[in-house]
Order: sequence, then structure tokens, then C-alpha cells
Amino acid sequence: MNWHIKNLSRKVSIIVLAVGLLWSSNGLANEGLKPLNPPEKVTVAYVPIMKFATMYVAHSRKLFEKYGLDVTLRRVKSGTEAIAFLSEGKIDVGGIAIVTSLWNGWSRGLDLRIIAPGGLEPMKNSPTALIARADLMANGSIKSVQDLKGMRIGVAGGPGSGGEYLLTKALQQGKMMLNDIQKVKIGNADMPKALANQSIDAALTGPPYTTQSINDGHAKVLASDLAPGLMTVAFVGSGKFVNQRADVAERFVLALGEAARLMQGDDFLDDENIKAYMKNTNTTEKALRTGKKLIYDPNIVIPVAGLKDIESVHRLNGRTEYTTELDLNNSVDERFTKRALGILGNY
Repeated sequence: MNWHIKNLSRKVSIIVLAVGLLWSSNGLANEGLKPLNPPEKVTVAYVPIMKFATMYVAHSRKLFEKYGLDVTLRRVKSGTEAIAFLSEGKIDVGGIAIVTSLWNGWSRGLDLRIIAPGGLEPMKNSPTALIARADLMANGSIKSVQDLKGMRIGVAGGPGSGGEYLLTKALQQGKMMLNDIQKVKIGNADMPKALANQSIDAALTGPPYTTQSINDGHAKVLASDLAPGLMTVAFVGSGKFVNQRADVAERFVLALGEAARLMQGDDFLDDENIKAYMKNTNTTEKALRTGKKLIYDPNIVIPVAGLKDIESVHRLNGRTEYTTELDLNNSVDERFTKRALGILGNY
């Protein structure tokens, strides 16, 4: 009888331990989930595009507040502007494209780190595309990417920007390079107007502005699926934020992970999410509901391998100050996404 009781007791202990581990891995009893008290202020500068939608949802649905974060969102026109604010210590996080100034900065020891992914390019039917004026496609002036030679193409950001990277990938489909076209710097939100008033012939733009231009009848898709599954934008933290306020960074990324899980499948168009998108991107509900969707990874993994292609393209375009491949270990900090996944569990 005693042997049976001891054996039963041992089995119960093993079960309790297993349940405890599962409980912890799901974040139900994890100390890291406690909200910070008093709340910690976090300032984020971001380019108002849908690739940062996890942050919009986390902010609107009070997921940041859940973890004791007082997050302020500040719009900027380009990632270059946000990088300057990060470097000057004026903000904690930047929602920005992975631009050349970052690669050059990292080569010189710039103390900024990618801490979470933005929206990823879909494997097929990407909403980020090279679109051309509908009238030029209708009259046969533009039939393929090759026909853009010498034409004016709008792209957000300057030399070495995320837009330029994607434009390069599009031009490669027509066996062309940047010097084969006239590149016109225009903000993403201004692309539909520029196409409508015919100040440009084509544009490299993303959601929701791609859909807006198409729905208005001013443009058609010329080339898409430029970088399937690739991360061209990210949430980048300052060195101070990442190293001196790691507990805050951990909660910030965790909130992004929870937001991503509220955006999967049909939930992407949940009314609360729609409000968050519209508040932060100046888009329309029609464009959101009819447009193509990006990938918002519910496991918030940073696709490090894909970053190598971005770095390589900018380097080959002559946009970097260096000529040899950069070590990405100095550019990416995966601590917080791995920590978040450990708490949330695999989706």
C-alpha cells in the first residue's frame, strides 16, 4: 500500500510540475506580465503605413497600457527622419524601413537595434507594388516594366530607402537599374494625388495607397510580389531603450505580439482594428476592406536571413559607405521577440 501511495504521489508531482511549466510557458504565471507601476513613457516615431499596423492595434486596444506603458505615437515623413530622432535620443523606437543610413550607421557602430518585425510582404499578391498610370497603360505607352525606361517613377524616401530597394527589385524584372528611370521622391500618402494629376508616370507604393489609386481609376498594377515574405520595415529601438530599459522594451514587443494575434484571418477587419488603421494611416475603410493584406506574423519572428538581401541590394546600388557584407549581429536584437514568444506560446 505504501509503495502505491508513494508511486501515486510521485505521478501527481510530475503532473503538477508539467502543468506549472505549461502555465508559465503560456505566460499565465510569468512575472514578466506584471504591468510597470508607475507606467513608463515610450515615444515612437513612425511612417504612417499599414506595415506598422500591429502598433496601431496595440495602441488603440490598450495593449500597451495593459503592461504599464504610456506610449506616444509621432508621425514622420520618412525613416531617415526617425533615425535622426533615435540617434539624438528624442524617441525610444522608430517604425521605419531598413534604409541605407541604418546599414552605414551600423558599419560605424551606430547603437540602434531591430527589436520586432513590421508587416511582411505576402508570398503572393502583395499590396506593395509598382503601379503605373491607367491612361498610359490603356494607350499602350506602358505594357511592361521595360517601358518605364526614362519615365518618372515616384518612390518614398531618398537614396538607399526601403522604397528604393523595392523599386530596384521591380526594375530587375525588366532587366533595368535605377539609372534607367527618373526617380521622383514623393511621400506614400501623396502618391495617389501625384498619379491623378499625372506629375509621375508610375509609383512604387504600399497599402493602403496602392488600393486607393487603383480604386480611383488612376493606376493599375505593373509589377508585384517584389520581395515575397521579406521584412522591409521594422521596429528599431535606441541603444538606451534596448539596454537600459530592457523591461520596457520587453513589454512593448509583447504588446505587438498580442496585437498581431488579434489581426489574423477575418479578425484583421474587426471593427476595432479598422478604427486603429484609419486613425494612423489616413486611409479609407473601403481601401482597407478591399485591399490586399500584408503578413503580420503572430509569432513575431525577425526574418534575419531576408535582411541580407536588403543589405546586398543597397551595397550593390552603391548606396553604402562600405563594400563588404555587414555582420547582422550588430543590427538585430532578438531577445525581446524570443521572450514574447516564450510567454505567448507558438501560434
